[in-house]
Amino acid sequence: MLDQLAAAIDRHCVGIGSDTKIPRLSLVAVDEPIEPTGHLYDAMICFVAGGAKRTTSGELSQVARVGDMLLTTIDLPVAVDLEEVPYRSAVMHLDSQALADLLIELDTTGPATPLAAAGQIMAPMTPELTDAVTRWVELLDTPEDIRPLAPRVESEILYRLLRSSLGPVLHQWSLADSTTSRIRRVARWICERYTEPLSIDAIATVAHMSPATLHRHFKTTTGMSPLKYQKHLRLQAARRHLAAGNATVGEIAHTVGYTSATQFNREYRSIYGLPPGQDAARLRTQLTHTRTTAQHQ
Repeated sequence: MLDQLAAAIDRHCVGIGSDTKIPRLSLVAVDEPIEPTGHLYDAMICFVAGGAKRTTSGELSQVARVGDMLLTTIDLPVAVDLEEVPYRSAVMHLDSQALADLLIELDTTGPATPLAAAGQIMAPMTPELTDAVTRWVELLDTPEDIRPLAPRVESEILYRLLRSSLGPVLHQWSLADSTTSRIRRVARWICERYTEPLSIDAIATVAHMSPATLHRHFKTTTGMSPLKYQKHLRLQAARRHLAAGNATVGEIAHTVGYTSATQFNREYRSIYGLPPGQDAARLRTQLTHTRTTAQHQ
């Protein structure tokens, strides 16, 4: 059944990754090894149909292999390393309202104030879940069926997820005032202001937590402190600007929120292994090679 899912992904994935005509569904297909890359994941579930990938966030690391599903509960800057290729996955971007509506329909209840869970949680896909995800992706074969059937299959997937080992985490994710939701709200708040000077006290106010409590729960969820989380957002954004090649290193450092070029160079090198200028040249060379390869396939 996983082979069937991988084949459906192959038929409809454009390039390495692409959104689809089905709302909240995107596909990933990578055939050759690529250098580890940085991404900002949103709340989503990755269903792995082939290969394996490692995602690292601060001190937390997960390896999702064929047959696994990886839940990301918040906006999370991660380093992604494809450990086995060819790699295939279908990605469901979570709809909080759809999940909340389903929970109301099921009339499920849970603890009101759980501890925050890790920002990424892995679990095996059940046969029933694999079948539902496969049917969801295969709706792309018959576009006229997407509008009437895609929401129903998506609801079935959510239902089966709630019945899986990820159910308790998804339940708390949907609650407006759970610890998980507060940390998710804080992470989104930082994402929207990552170029600005931020203080732990200001972030704690958004979370309605003490600074110590915020720090503990945030690190449990993301593997890093709030300010280190902000730093990763800045450096990921800087790397994207550098790859585009439309500004100088100094201009980019200022754009992402750094007031000290020396600090920017030091922190960039500590994450990516090279000074910004050298890394930018390497990234642009790799991008040119990737485009040339794609044109000859």
